[in-house]
Amino acid sequence: MIPDAQGAGTSLRCDLVRPSQAEAEAAVRTLLLWAGDDPTREGLIDTPARVARSYRELFAGYETDPVQLLQRSFEEVAGYDEMVVLRDIRLESHCEHHMVPIIGRAHIGYIPRGRVVGISKLARVVDAFAKRLQIQEKLTAQIANAINDVLEPIGVAVVLEGSHQCMTTRGVHKTGVAMVTSTMLGAFRDDHATRREFLSIINGRANTFEG
Repeated sequence: MIPDAQGAGTSLRCDLVRPSQAEAEAAVRTLLLWAGDDPTREGLIDTPARVARSYRELFAGYETDPVQLLQRSFEEVAGYDEMVVLRDIRLESHCEHHMVPIIGRAHIGYIPRGRVVGISKLARVVDAFAKRLQIQEKLTAQIANAINDVLEPIGVAVVLEGSHQCMTTRGVHKTGVAMVTSTMLGAFRDDHATRREFLSIINGRANTFEG
């Protein structure tokens, strides 16, 4: 499945056809030749197949519907209506401009309106959008909007921190740089105290319990 140009995760463009495994491997061989190496030498003979398989894993988000992940929620919450925060979710994505990794962390918070979702589903939603060719700004908004649209909470907050290898291993070669993006919806946008509480939690200034 290939998503539409907006990357909403639910609608698909039926006019795009995925190339075959053989076509993908041929494309890798072309790139190896273009780079100046010999794809028939022993060390590279199996590389095209390996690269094609790894791409299916790295970009598995195109096969996942984030909305479906969130649709199974729970209403037996005993009236709980305070903030739910999942922080330090491992983030692995790829820059759509240079196809090199973006590695970092995602932090998600929401205030339920009678329904909560399993915390593993929040992490899976991050992966569903991240394992596509992306820019971080768009990725941040996609995660927040999906949670907001499906759970209809009082508010949603998403903060992403990413190290972009398009500027650390090429181009300006600046290491140790983190890009931070955020999307705040509902109470997190409108209520400064709510937003401060969330930012305090993800920055580790709140009490942390380890099991």
